[in-house]
Amino acid sequence: METKGLLFIPDISGFTRFVTESEINHSRMIIQELLELLINANQIGLEVSEIEGDAILFYKFGEPPQLKELYKQVEKMFCLFHKNLMSYDRRKYCQCQACTSAADLSLKVITHYGEFTQYHVKNFSKLIGKDVIVAHQLLKNDITQHEYWLVTKDLLDDRPPTDFTAWMNWSDSIKQTESGEIHFHYTQLSQLKNEIHDAPLPPLNLSNKRKIYSASRVYETDLITLFHAAGAFEYRHLWWEGVEKVQVIDHLLPRVGMRSMWTLNNGKMLYYSSSYSYNHDKIEFTETDEKGDQVTYFTLMKLADNETRLTIDVYKTRNWITDFILGSSGQKKLESTLKKSLENIIPLLKKIPL
Repeated sequence: METKGLLFIPDISGFTRFVTESEINHSRMIIQELLELLINANQIGLEVSEIEGDAILFYKFGEPPQLKELYKQVEKMFCLFHKNLMSYDRRKYCQCQACTSAADLSLKVITHYGEFTQYHVKNFSKLIGKDVIVAHQLLKNDITQHEYWLVTKDLLDDRPPTDFTAWMNWSDSIKQTESGEIHFHYTQLSQLKNEIHDAPLPPLNLSNKRKIYSASRVYETDLITLFHAAGAFEYRHLWWEGVEKVQVIDHLLPRVGMRSMWTLNNGKMLYYSSSYSYNHDKIEFTETDEKGDQVTYFTLMKLADNETRLTIDVYKTRNWITDFILGSSGQKKLESTLKKSLENIIPLLKKIPL
């Protein structure tokens, strides 16, 4: 059995404050998504020992990897982590404290080489050894900024690399523990964030579309409660006539670009969120079918503290089918169905949790 290997711990900085000061449900979902992203970013054959709240304990038995290979792994995780947060911040639907402060999270990475082994309890596998303790002790240190890569002397031979990138600046320090001193080097990773570029949001284009029907209703409720009822996919089948089930495909939390599969009484259809805008008295968002033929435009307008109007406009690509719908009794039927759907929201407002 091998007893020496790499210990690799990416740790989310700002986690404790984020969870204690934020809405617990959405902070849980955000952290879950980030931890899954870090696991999926593994490119050097690391194994997951356990998830430790805000950190992942990775390991790999055998000879230590080349430091440049190790840096590429750190770089990939750090950049994907911040690109995900940047993307969510620009595309998020929710305005709760957890969702608006998620962009303040960051990442630090501890890398250490030493002795450890595994033991098993039923279906669980754990790491044990003095160097597992050392790696965890290094998470608590005197480094002031909390987005760095820390490397112990067992990986560096007391000589920090000088040929990775021009901006990289190494410092050395010592961690005092009950079992002795732990020497390590570290470098800040903040510069990497300047190299991350998020794709711009695609503009909503209705120039080739024609409004085929529209309906509006005023509700005795506040803007946010109505938005949760009308905008959340998990409630759509409870009020939209003809929709039997909606399954979210991509994300735990709603954002522009998320996709959902709708089970209708006449088949299935894939929709994606195509735009969103928010201010304190108005919310607008759209959903588009997978072919781009139909756009459903939702407008929520605050009329008073406990009075909100919801308007739904449905647009379709201009063609002979659209003209046929507008020139037949089919339009009246569609408008009637939409008005009935808006009525179905009334009892839902009393049931949904915020």
